[in-house]
Amino acid sequence: MELIQIQESDRRSMNLFIDLPFYIYKNFPQWVPPIRSDEEERFNRKKYPFFKHSDAAFFLAMDGNHARGRIAVLDNQLYNNHNQQKAAFFYLFESIDDEKTSRELFKAAEEWSRSRGLVQMIGPKGFTALDGFGLLVKGFEHRPALGIPYNPLYYEKLIEGYGFSILNESISGYLDAKMVFPPRIHELAQRIRDRRELTIRRFKNKKEFQALIPQFTRLYKDILQGTPDATPITQAEIQALSRQILLFSDLSLIKIVCKTIPGQPDQMVGFLLAYPDISRSLQKIRGRLYPFGWLQVLLDLKKTDWININGAGLSEDFRGSGGTAILFSEMYKSVSDNRRYRHADIVQIGTENVKMLREMENFGISFYKTHRLYRKSMI
Repeated sequence: MELIQIQESDRRSMNLFIDLPFYIYKNFPQWVPPIRSDEEERFNRKKYPFFKHSDAAFFLAMDGNHARGRIAVLDNQLYNNHNQQKAAFFYLFESIDDEKTSRELFKAAEEWSRSRGLVQMIGPKGFTALDGFGLLVKGFEHRPALGIPYNPLYYEKLIEGYGFSILNESISGYLDAKMVFPPRIHELAQRIRDRRELTIRRFKNKKEFQALIPQFTRLYKDILQGTPDATPITQAEIQALSRQILLFSDLSLIKIVCKTIPGQPDQMVGFLLAYPDISRSLQKIRGRLYPFGWLQVLLDLKKTDWININGAGLSEDFRGSGGTAILFSEMYKSVSDNRRYRHADIVQIGTENVKMLREMENFGISFYKTHRLYRKSMI
């Protein structure tokens, strides 16, 4: 076996890196290919926003002319500066069921990290706060939401076998439009909105949404303040998020909580981001939007009855006194008010959010997928 570090100019190795999952998951009908153009963009150090502030390396394990494993290792300086840490992230890990292959990949990632003065490795964790994270350890029988990791069962053995220990876990929930949602939540949400002069803003067109991006960025940073182990997000990354949302958006699913201030523009204090699920489309087109994959995606966007709820937050001043009831109420309305959507995947809520998870279970939301984040000291 040969281990190579991929250079941006090495197109052949880059393609092998991107194509390896199609070999790993050839017998996994649940796996959803990523959008290929997004995968290619990660290698572009001049254009990909991550490389404006941080660095990464990509390693490929080769057996002759065949790729058998891969890993990306990240030095996310925004994360380390925000959290006063010296951590590397590993991401995009894929391997055949072979401890030697995975060991050599993790060893290369560790050596690269040590050379940069980093003292621990965390993962799987991506380039931005918008990337799905963690190793799937429960829910293998379910198709993942767009951008959320899926992996074989044996990855747990390979990662823990190299000395990683559990850092934390997140769980994803299923919301059915047929479930009986407690009327008191809607009533409480309405009382909070009336008392605190809050409104739910929706969008007539994409131009309206784009106009609110600067305010959304400020709100996100406000919510981020004081959040442990959070990864800051740059304006360029927010722009990339907005482009992705708009590509696959149903604007009725994007909801902004606004505070009404007499004589002033409404102030954004919360948000709920959801979008139609296109994972089945990506399976059909094998992740290739171009040249004709777009047609399949557009067709399925009109037919899918699933949505992904992948982002919700309230400014700290509005979280207490039942404020989160507004978000719960709007989550349910996203699938119940639109006759087309019948199912929602509420993705990756940290298990440390005990109160929120307990409330969601009481509402009838079932948690059916678990992802695990690992850590290894390199001291």
